[in-house]
Parts: sequence; C-alpha cells; structure tokens
Amino acid sequence: MKVIVFTIPVGVGNSFHLQEDRLPYFYPHLHRHNEIQITWVINGEGTLIIGNTMTPFTSGDLFVIGANQPHWFKNDPNYFIPTSPRKIHSVNIFFNPTGFVSHLLSLPEMLSIKKFVGQTELGLQASKRDSEKLAEHFLKIKNSTAGFRLAYFIELLQIMANLKKWKYLSAASFERAITDSEGLRMNDIYRYTMDHFTDVITLEQIASVAHLTPQSFCRYFKKHTTKTYVNFLNEVRINEACKRFIENNFDNIGNIAYQCGFNNVVSFNRVFKSIMGKTPKEFIEIYHKEN
Repeated sequence: MKVIVFTIPVGVGNSFHLQEDRLPYFYPHLHRHNEIQITWVINGEGTLIIGNTMTPFTSGDLFVIGANQPHWFKNDPNYFIPTSPRKIHSVNIFFNPTGFVSHLLSLPEMLSIKKFVGQTELGLQASKRDSEKLAEHFLKIKNSTAGFRLAYFIELLQIMANLKKWKYLSAASFERAITDSEGLRMNDIYRYTMDHFTDVITLEQIASVAHLTPQSFCRYFKKHTTKTYVNFLNEVRINEACKRFIENNFDNIGNIAYQCGFNNVVSFNRVFKSIMGKTPKEFIEIYHKEN
C-alpha cells in the first residue's frame, strides 16, 4: 500500500528552488512543506484548498502559500479521465524563510520584503492584472542562472512586497500546528467531500471516513478548521457554483443549484449570499463587468 506523506520535503540545493511542472494534474492530496511556495498557474483549472478555506483557480492565476500551510490544488474531475487531453502547467518557487533567505531579510534594505514574507502566513492571491506582471519576472528567473537568478528572485520579492491588492485566502484563526497524522485524516475528509459534494452527505458518513463517532467528528472538525462541517460542505458547493458562473458554464441558476448539491433554488440563493455576500445574479453581473 502506498503511504501518502502529509509533510512533503522539497529538495532545495540553492537559496531557493524553481520547479516547472507539466503533468496530467496537480499533486492530488492535501499536504504542506517548510518552504513558502509561489505558484504561477500557466494552465489548469480547479479549486485551491488552503488552510481552512478554498478558492477557484484558473489559468494565469498566481498564489503565495505560507510555510507549513496545508494546501491542495484540486483539479476539476475532467483532468482525471484517462483519455483527457487536459494537462497542467505551472512554475513554482520554493524558499525556506528560516534558511538562507533569513540572512537576506536581516538587511535594512529588505525591510519591506521581510514584512511581506510575514504576510504570507495566511496565503495570498494576486489580482489578474498583477499576475500578468509577476509572470514576466517568473520567466526572467526561469531563464537565468547563478547570480542573475538570485538577483531576479530578490527583484520578484520586492515587486510583490510593493503590490497593494493582494487577496488574503485563509483565516487568521486557523490552527496551523497540526500533526502529520491529523493532516492525513483531514486529507481523507477533504477528498471525500470534494468527490461527493453533489450527493447527500450525512454526518454518520463523513464521521466514518475520519474513523470517529459523529459527536467526536464535529468537535474534531471545528477544532481544526474553526467552522462546522455543514459550513465547509456549503462552501465547497458554492465554490463549484462560482467556478461555473466564472466559466459561463451553465444554462440557468436553478440548474446550477441542483448540480451543486442543493435541493432547491431558495436554499441555494440563501447560502450563496451568506457566503459570498451577494446573490448569484449579482455575482455574475459584477464578475463579468470587472473582467
């Protein structure tokens, strides 16, 4: 039986590690590592689970994931069809904030970068416009070597530190200090939910996935995510609805409600507004107006 590791070691032989991935799909498990991760998604769509929250991702997006922050780039189901032509393409930068970079951050000229590195604990997403600018600097790093690569890396950090429109992804109250065994259990819970959110998931079903009683599961999940499982399940469903609205992949709002696991449109509209702060119709109008 294959053992899934929750804390993934990243081989860093230099001040930072650059990794380019061209694969059928992203690593399909919740995991973490000691390094801060900057990911430019050149091609790929799905849901990023990070900390105790989630957000859709699509081609062109750029994210900063904090050190030891549990995360999972969950591709859409059609990426896992054996005959699917879909592939992911990403460029990732990993660096340990307590490693060599910590010596750089101690310099007075690096004060703004040091503050930015501290902000990565919650996870960050760049705006579409800023992502395009940062992608150019990714290419400069990728196509350079030795001292020039390090210089361009510092330049990238400085530009990121100067940006004003970062979107914070995870809640400050999220408990980051979880053991590897707890991380594996959360991976099982998340995977089952992401695979079955269109169905009725009873408390007994999801508790059995975690090998807990329903009462113990409720306490366990609330402790590690600061939210109830029902709230998390609703967020998964609303996140899927948002992806379809963004992709313009729907006939009408009612069909989306049923396809995302809701029994009726009234309930869908109520939950959507409580999570997104606006109705589905308002969300669609605002998104397409801004993009």
